[in-house]
Amino acid sequence: MNRYEKQVSFSPIGKAGQDQLGQAHVLLIGVGALGSVSAETLVRAGVKTVTIVDRDYVELSNLHRQQLYCEADVEQVLPKAIAAKRRLEEINSDTRIEAHVMDATARNLEPLLSDVDILIDGTDNFDIRFIMNDLSVKYNIPWVFGACAGSYGMTKFFQPNEDPCLMCVMKFIPGEAMTCDSHGVIAPVIQQTSLMQTVHVLKWLIGKSDEIDRSISIYDIWEGNYQKFSMNKMKKESCKTCGSERTFPYLQSLQHTDIAVLCGRDTIQIRMKDRSFDLSHLEMKLTAYGKTKKNSFLLSFTEHQSGKRMAIFKDGRVLVHGTKDVEEAKAFYDEMME
Repeated sequence: MNRYEKQVSFSPIGKAGQDQLGQAHVLLIGVGALGSVSAETLVRAGVKTVTIVDRDYVELSNLHRQQLYCEADVEQVLPKAIAAKRRLEEINSDTRIEAHVMDATARNLEPLLSDVDILIDGTDNFDIRFIMNDLSVKYNIPWVFGACAGSYGMTKFFQPNEDPCLMCVMKFIPGEAMTCDSHGVIAPVIQQTSLMQTVHVLKWLIGKSDEIDRSISIYDIWEGNYQKFSMNKMKKESCKTCGSERTFPYLQSLQHTDIAVLCGRDTIQIRMKDRSFDLSHLEMKLTAYGKTKKNSFLLSFTEHQSGKRMAIFKDGRVLVHGTKDVEEAKAFYDEMME
């Protein structure tokens, strides 16, 4: 029996479309809530290569909405990219999974773009989305935006040099309100948003771009409301990303902060440029001050006295948990790491 028999029997895809999926390469930025669904759907659909980039690791609070992960991943303190890769390879061994445990900076993402067909937004961070937007236009690679909070979600397909870019339509997107930080989120709206994203992706990969809805879709699945708005006339000639004088502002290194507050987590990420960590050395040092747990990718630490927690990655990043106060996080970082 053909693995993809039911999908091939769907006439808009057919054998020709399935063959195209078997040659496709997608780059997925973020494998949290949205990215988990997208990754699993595309791997099950038979996409040849899925490259995933994520800076975070699996925690217990992720499990109600991030479907690729389980309690064992929490216990092992696995980076999401690694846990996702392992699960996806179990689902479909024919798909090549490339996993990168790193920040989605312009510098990190550009080397990954050489044969990518489409970019997928699995983040909850507008700085990263602006980087994706600039990369999309610069390298002429389409991308699919997705966001959700509470029971509210939105999706938008962007084709560079044809559609207005994210910067052009930002006034129609509620920005910081569109995060799970202040509104929480329910799993069904995540499923809805990600599956709408992957429909756009599938259409693009099988050469049916003319069938892709270019409007922005906005919906509240709890209330049962659904709206679409055309963005066709929103392209701005003065836009620094897609206008006549392009500077791609979010590809400039100064646009990417070294300190960031992560969505809904009471967590601060601190990254010192051009610094990496010897996790074994740090484990020996920090054991005197609290509980440590190390794997090949990161070291987790909980201080005995205060109960403060942090996760230290080999690439120089540190996540300080339990605060949204940058100065408090930086003080704890300096105390423990210097």
